[in-house]
Amino acid sequence: MNADCINTLYGRKGMINREDALELLHEYTQKDGLIKHALAVEAGVRAYAKKFGEDEERWGIVGLLHDFDYEKYPRPDQHPEVGARILKQKGYPDDVRYAIRSHANYLGLERKSLMDKTLYAVDELAGFITAVALVRPNKNVAEVKVSSVKKKLKDKAFARTVNRDDIREGTQVLGVPLDDHIAVVINAMTGIAGELGLDGS
Repeated sequence: MNADCINTLYGRKGMINREDALELLHEYTQKDGLIKHALAVEAGVRAYAKKFGEDEERWGIVGLLHDFDYEKYPRPDQHPEVGARILKQKGYPDDVRYAIRSHANYLGLERKSLMDKTLYAVDELAGFITAVALVRPNKNVAEVKVSSVKKKLKDKAFARTVNRDDIREGTQVLGVPLDDHIAVVINAMTGIAGELGLDGS
């Protein structure tokens, strides 16, 4: 195994792989909606990793685990710091833990890496696209149009718990046009629509 492969698979203290991350997610999260959100964010973050030529496995794990502690530790003084401590105990590397911590605005952490910025940009948008898909007759994310998402973003009564400012700021921080950003996340979610319960079946 060459050095690049080793760097991809290992952090400082241990192996990073999706199977273990998924097991950890299910250990701490029982609610179906939260698990599907984790999968949606993972898909979006992975899509950007591929687009940017970055480590899809590492980025995907950040997306998968960004809220894994939320169900048990939902308060701002707990999430995501409790999760970050758990990840540290399990040997997850600093950059993975930092990206997860930095997605919480209230911690006031600078989003330094492209991975940090991507997680922040994808998180709220994935939740919003899910909401848009669920109000469609077929509940099929593949049928969601960029124009529909933008229209719903202007409707403050729709999915009011989703922070529009986070979506706008995340898009700006990532440095991509809003239309392109929405399209990337819709396409990523469409790729796992069955797992998300958004395939129209």
